[in-house]
Amino acid sequence: MHALMVILVLSLAHPAMAAPSSDPLESFNRAMYAFNDVFDRALLKPLATGYRAIIPSPVRRGVGNFFRNLGEPTTFINDLLQGKPARARQTLDRFLLNSSIGLVGLIDIATPLGKPAHEEDYGQTLAVWGVPSGPYLVLPFLGPSTVRDGVGKIPEFYMADPLWQPDNLTVTVARFSLQLIDLRSKLLGVDRILQMQVDPYLFLRETYLQQRNAQISDSATPRAERPGELEKLLLEE
Repeated sequence: MHALMVILVLSLAHPAMAAPSSDPLESFNRAMYAFNDVFDRALLKPLATGYRAIIPSPVRRGVGNFFRNLGEPTTFINDLLQGKPARARQTLDRFLLNSSIGLVGLIDIATPLGKPAHEEDYGQTLAVWGVPSGPYLVLPFLGPSTVRDGVGKIPEFYMADPLWQPDNLTVTVARFSLQLIDLRSKLLGVDRILQMQVDPYLFLRETYLQQRNAQISDSATPRAERPGELEKLLLEE
């Protein structure tokens, strides 16, 4: 959904902006951006605000750890598909440690042991395999993407984790909603950043494309190594 992508993009964003990118689908994309923004303001942000106010910080941290752990199998598969055996081993170690000693992922045991988290997805794998990105594309609910990343979401949808069950609407909606609300609650501070932009749509587009290029080339700074000031601004507990 829109806010999920905003969260993932802005949580990694670098303040430097490159020259504007080509955007042949801009009219459609701006319409989808406006739709997603209405959804966020009308429903998601109020739910996230209430969640943050009611649920204690240690519980929210455990929820975030749990969902990150559920994503490790997807990262593991894509580590292998991209020919990164060392990173695949680290991902597997993280999953085994956090799933067992870490109480099904509620506690991140692996990071203090020198095994920080990283993320790989099918869109990144397609890029490593040489598939062109195609035009920038804003998806309804899912937010910033490209044609290539949109195609990469198809296997992720069907093979994400044990709680992602497209054939079971109740489980899927409950799982995705809780994760989305939890993520949005962590980054309520991004609203201040967007309010400072002359054109939030352009800001999100350029930030997304720059960050995706960094992720594909493995030049993005790992979460555990990023400076603390950005964390304090965006990940307010």
